[in-house]
Amino acid sequence: MQYEEIVKKVQAIIVDKLGVEPSEVTMTANFTNDLGADSLDTVELLMEFEKVFGIRIPDEETAGISTVQDAVDKVAEKLQ
Repeated sequence: MQYEEIVKKVQAIIVDKLGVEPSEVTMTANFTNDLGADSLDTVELLMEFEKVFGIRIPDEETAGISTVQDAVDKVAEKLQ
């Protein structure tokens, strides 16, 4: 899967799950500070990424995922 395709899918999932405008979902957007996600929202996002992309993100790796860029990079890493 191409990197750009991962970016688009991740952004679409975030828009759908958090109910934010697509223009708000920039690569530097922080889930909590910029997109208004709470800890449960973040867990649900990660679960959705796992489901959609068919990957597994271990709990110890989720702490470092706080921005859209972090999420895209982690998904891309797991798809390698």
